[in-house]
Amino acid sequence: MVKRREPTARQMRLATELRRLREAAGLTSRQAASLLGVAPAQITHIESALAGVSEQRVRRLTSHYACADAEFVDALVAMATDRTQGWWEEYRGVLPASFLDLSELEHHARFLRHVAIPYVPGLLQTEEYSRAVFSARLPELTAEELESRIRHRKERQRFAIPYEAVIHEAALRIRVSDRATSRAQLMRLLELSEADHISVRVIPLDRDDFPMASGTMTYVGGPLPKLDTVVRDALHGTVFIDSEAQLNTYRTSFRKVEEASLDPEKSRDFIRSLVKEL
Repeated sequence: MVKRREPTARQMRLATELRRLREAAGLTSRQAASLLGVAPAQITHIESALAGVSEQRVRRLTSHYACADAEFVDALVAMATDRTQGWWEEYRGVLPASFLDLSELEHHARFLRHVAIPYVPGLLQTEEYSRAVFSARLPELTAEELESRIRHRKERQRFAIPYEAVIHEAALRIRVSDRATSRAQLMRLLELSEADHISVRVIPLDRDDFPMASGTMTYVGGPLPKLDTVVRDALHGTVFIDSEAQLNTYRTSFRKVEEASLDPEKSRDFIRSLVKEL
């Protein structure tokens, strides 16, 4: 058995779900290993995403764990057997692993939702806006690192799944570069908001009763709701959140943020008014 050096977030999610099922069944890793006829260390490696697992073993394990959700089991099998070498693989060793993990999650997602407070969401940014955001990063990026991030972001923007962005007015007003860049970004938002699969909503600064000003997040819809993921940026790096209790919290959070926003048509009118100011 060849151990993985750097499991992806998706591989880690499969491992986490198998561990959760085992623990819910009240079985130890040693007992699970006995059911498969393998060494306990192999279950440990599977549940740490250091080793892959076959479709047969996923189905045997979930059967032993008394998981009666056939759709969920099928989703786990798909995760275990997927051998997709996505476009993001060309950036392995070039960009941080979290960039690739996010790309992989988006590739397999059913839908995407984003709440943006300080910046326009990356999937909706112009190249000039992205360049300004990345250029402000500390420690500073080299020219090669900067260009790699910009190319990667442009690749991510080729999505066709339903996407809803709720953007605070602050993000629309902050000039990450100059007036021309800000105007071009607003015009790009107006253009993208007309696409059938993209919805853009704005939260005005003068909105009363909006205490969630630091609630930036990306919500990634998995093949089933229980396989959804929330992605948040933190000081120590990107965090992938997938526990059911936390997912429910973020679902509620997104609903409240959405309720505080203008509808898509009023949001377009609002963005047009900001364009006129520039």
